[in-house]
Amino acid sequence: MTTPLQVTARLRTPVTERDHVRGPMDAPVTIVEYGDYQCPFCGQAHANLREVLRQRADTVRLVYRHFPIANLHPYAEMAAEAAEAAGRRGRFWEMHDWLYEHQEQLDPVHLTLGVEQLGLPVDEVDTEIGRHVGGDRIRHDFVSGIRSGVDASPTLFVNGSRHDGDFDLATLLTTVDAAATD
Repeated sequence: MTTPLQVTARLRTPVTERDHVRGPMDAPVTIVEYGDYQCPFCGQAHANLREVLRQRADTVRLVYRHFPIANLHPYAEMAAEAAEAAGRRGRFWEMHDWLYEHQEQLDPVHLTLGVEQLGLPVDEVDTEIGRHVGGDRIRHDFVSGIRSGVDASPTLFVNGSRHDGDFDLATLLTTVDAAATD
């Protein structure tokens, strides 16, 4: 018998059309990342995942889910809110990349500059962040991570199985190639 909050090494919340997806929808390999925009390890993984997507463009799709660890990273939740605000305008991945490329600048002043750099309506986005318009989505992602056994960021699932290996490029490529032949 299982309970709804039982910890497993499998992805418990399947990928749906509500997820943020980069790459072909019919890719044979799906990587689901639970990440925190202020986490330096997530920043390292981000660069490697982008390269995996470049090198295996027809093989991999990446799904990003929010897992802000607010007690360690005070701006992570606000950054996730900014990504969601951009996403409501069809610009999630642009904001996502900007956030990881500017991890040391996620305070409110710099975040507003990033929103402006991307050409998004600053006042609207600031209002949405302040009202936590993306809060339900962020909480949903976070809880789905907990249900799947996520206890740190980044945590990756490859075709539904938790990836407990390193996040270096060689390991990720090997993992993707193995998953593509399963």
